[in-house]
Amino acid sequence: MTHLPEGLDPRLTAARPDLAALHLKGMVEAARFVAGERFAVTRPGVPVRKEPDPLAPLVTEALFGETVTVYETTMEGWAWGQLDGDLYVGWLPSEALSAPGARATHSVRALRTPVFPGPSIKLPPTELLSLGSRVAITGTRERFAVTAGGGFVFADHLASLGTHETDFVAVAAQYLGAAYLWGGRSSLGLDCSGLVQVSLAAAGIEAPRDTDMQEKAVGAPVAFSGALGELRRGDLLFWPGHVGIVEDGETLLHATAFFMSVVREPLAAALARIQAGGTPLRSVRRL
Repeated sequence: MTHLPEGLDPRLTAARPDLAALHLKGMVEAARFVAGERFAVTRPGVPVRKEPDPLAPLVTEALFGETVTVYETTMEGWAWGQLDGDLYVGWLPSEALSAPGARATHSVRALRTPVFPGPSIKLPPTELLSLGSRVAITGTRERFAVTAGGGFVFADHLASLGTHETDFVAVAAQYLGAAYLWGGRSSLGLDCSGLVQVSLAAAGIEAPRDTDMQEKAVGAPVAFSGALGELRRGDLLFWPGHVGIVEDGETLLHATAFFMSVVREPLAAALARIQAGGTPLRSVRRL
């Protein structure tokens, strides 16, 4: 395992004993340093793994249209790199990456949208893009936006980059019923911090990937005595290794392995259940 200087998080630092990003030269030790090359994610929901192995743990997920700086590509079909959005480092299947094409102009605002090969909903879709995916739109045809790759997406399912939702809690509620998936960030499965990250991103608020990072970086700490009336819509509740979103004074939205789903759970019951499991609430953050 790479030994990094204090203050450098291995999840966010593209450095191994044999290879590191060129911009880290002088900060870390490595056999060689490379500048890296930028690629675009060309498939929906691409797994990012801890090791170049299809059975290795999923550490996060890259969405269609996101970009990644690749520092190594192996003969076995793996690319080691760093996501440009939240800086997470890991291994991706190289077949899911390509040289960047037209710059993205829009993001998917629906929970999931099909991409059709022509301007008809009766055609079999070529792929399904999750909320937060990025596409380059070159024109319109009837009710559809035409992508740079020749696909057709229902225009009302897209938002121009720079246009944001006003309520990230409402965005999170769109995921109700989605499967819990460790490391996931898509509508087909996501974890607790993934739900928070993608929902905040839709509202134009950048957030790091994991719960411990979010607890330090998102919002400001709020004193909480235990009275539910002190909480507001949008407050983030943090436990060691878990985060949930206060929907109102009575409900909590979160992706939880307890139910293996994104659920709306009674707030008092959730607090009591998690505490009874030996994990008391650690902090409350308010945006």
